[in-house]
Amino acid sequence: MTRKDAMSNLREILIRRRDALRRALAGDLSSLKELRQQTSGDVMDAAMDTAQDEINSQLAEVESRELAHIDTALERMRSGNYGACEGCNEPIPLLRLQALPYAVMCIKCQREAEKNGDVPSGPKDWGRILDNVSDSDLSSSDIEMDVS
Repeated sequence: MTRKDAMSNLREILIRRRDALRRALAGDLSSLKELRQQTSGDVMDAAMDTAQDEINSQLAEVESRELAHIDTALERMRSGNYGACEGCNEPIPLLRLQALPYAVMCIKCQREAEKNGDVPSGPKDWGRILDNVSDSDLSSSDIEMDVS
């Protein structure tokens, strides 16, 4: 398989994963909204609802972060920068991209960045994560994120 064929295959994988994450995230946000609107019968029910709400919120945060990385990878594909390391500008090995299709650095540069505490945090445009969501009451502000 040529690198071009592999890149085309990775694009399809990224698109499928992006669509699955969008559906999952829309579902997660809907269930979070429902949990907030329900009233509980007693303190134990309220505690269980709060714990489940926190778990769902953290899962939504992880899914949102992955979705943002995928959107960035797809944008890099459109601009022709996909597969080039942001550190050294050399091609990222195909095996790395197959393992982590939204990687932006080769392993050497990634390790160096982590060692220096200089790891790219990914896109900051969280409003993009909810493109194509049918529930108009849903927005990226419905996601609780722990930034501590």
